[in-house]
Amino acid sequence: MKKILFSIFSLLCGIAVSQEIPKVLPIGSDLPSFSLKGIDGKSHTENDYSSADILCLVFTCNHCPDAVAAAARMEEIHQEYKAKNVAIVAVNSNNPASLRPDELGYSPYNDSFKEMKPFAASYSWTFPYLYDGDEQKLATACGAQSTPHVFVFDSERKLRYTGRMDDAGRSSEPVKKSYLRDAFEAILAGKEIQEPVTRSFGCSTKWLFKEDTVAKDQKEWEQKPVSLDEMDEALAKRIRENKSGNVRMINFWSTTCGPCVAEFPALVETYRRFQNRNVDFISISMDPAEDKAKVLNFLESRHAAISERTKPSLKAEERTSNNYIWTGGNPDNLAEAIFPEWTGALPLTIIISAEGEVLWSNNSEIDVLELRKELLKGLE
Repeated sequence: MKKILFSIFSLLCGIAVSQEIPKVLPIGSDLPSFSLKGIDGKSHTENDYSSADILCLVFTCNHCPDAVAAAARMEEIHQEYKAKNVAIVAVNSNNPASLRPDELGYSPYNDSFKEMKPFAASYSWTFPYLYDGDEQKLATACGAQSTPHVFVFDSERKLRYTGRMDDAGRSSEPVKKSYLRDAFEAILAGKEIQEPVTRSFGCSTKWLFKEDTVAKDQKEWEQKPVSLDEMDEALAKRIRENKSGNVRMINFWSTTCGPCVAEFPALVETYRRFQNRNVDFISISMDPAEDKAKVLNFLESRHAAISERTKPSLKAEERTSNNYIWTGGNPDNLAEAIFPEWTGALPLTIIISAEGEVLWSNNSEIDVLELRKELLKGLE
């Protein structure tokens, strides 16, 4: 039914949903026309940049580690060339519904339009950032293969260069070879570009048709078994010691705590985002021991399962679950074992480094964006 409704929606909106990845626009091609909304609230077309001697489209996004690594360098180039009448325009080419959770572990942001503005602000972008994720007409016309992927058009709006920005990739080292600067300088000097085409390299564009893989991934996750073990003081100390080699996110909660129940899906989703990195998630229920069945039922309904990537760390610590219910008597013993600063109020979420150091704590309902940012800091 979902596929049928999506197909009808696509036809009504004039969206060409193809199962084929479009080819890269050939050198010498005309700039495709476009009309896209920007984070400034305005609609942008190619005519808005008609006075620029060079128009550079950078297809990028909010989540990809390659795009994240390139974000600061994009602003640097913009500042360097804006006085030379070069217009740089970033375009988010990804469809956010075509991203699996495990593809989102390198940025606190998804690729939705509403998350573009805070992403751009975090890198102090002063150039336009446009959204093409719903229909992907411009990305399709240009054949944007990855994020980032640049397309440079001259004053006649003929494509002169396409490919990657530079040789830096995800490195924080100084750029040794900037293909984009070389292209700009050649065009401004009226010369041919020595390397007019390079491979873009980066996360693949999340095309509309990839939504099927997201649905498949979700179904597979929901079929994973969910377990619940009992926790005593000795186990609590082992959890706190953290011999897993992972950054550890621990949540203290209860089924009778409204904020706990409200935030729990976001905790599971956050764990799924980081499941392919060295992050694990441990939930500790403070419900009465006799309510174990009720707690397990809640965990199952929220799909608080374990990723395959996390299982080796469980084995290393001789554990069988990521979910626990406190059965060790006086809860003060739990607090002293894991986080002595805890007042006992629920919910409590803490992040522990791979060395067992508490990196962050929050004794109220979480701000999920802040949580993701703190996890990323822990992984640095």
